[in-house]
Amino acid sequence: MKAMKISGLKWISALVVASAVAGCDTSQGIGRFFAGDVSDVGPDEFGIVPTKPLELPDDLVTLPEPTPGARNRTDLLPEHDAVAALGGKPERLDSTTVGAGEGALLAAGTRNGTTPEIRTVLAEEDADFRENNGPLFLQRLFKVNTYLKTYEGQTLKARNTNELMRRSNVKTPSVSPESER
Repeated sequence: MKAMKISGLKWISALVVASAVAGCDTSQGIGRFFAGDVSDVGPDEFGIVPTKPLELPDDLVTLPEPTPGARNRTDLLPEHDAVAALGGKPERLDSTTVGAGEGALLAAGTRNGTTPEIRTVLAEEDADFRENNGPLFLQRLFKVNTYLKTYEGQTLKARNTNELMRRSNVKTPSVSPESER
């Protein structure tokens, strides 16, 4: 009889543990027991953009062939609209050519040479860095965000740099006051 009570107790304990673990579903990012991160305030209301009304072109023969992933005629282009509203040329946003005013900037940026596969190199180096400096087991278990701590040594300290520049008699813009968090 005592063995049966212990066996029943084990089953109940296993059921309670299984129920508790089932409530810790992390497929949505963080467990259901947490309301979310402080910066996670819900969906981005600016991400929902209505489309232009459908229109029938004058000549259906002149329509281009549909291209998967390409822009649609009814898609809104807020960046293009903003540039046009400010008197600019929205078609320049789609251009891949270097404009006359950009030549000096491009020359200064490439004066020491360039690495064409820089994105691949940086991605591999960052993957190695994250593998060697990732969160510990308990940090993963409790969903502790270690991003800022991990990259702290690679972060520009804006206030310190601004102060250094000012001490070197370099004019810098004003700095906002530090928040009291």
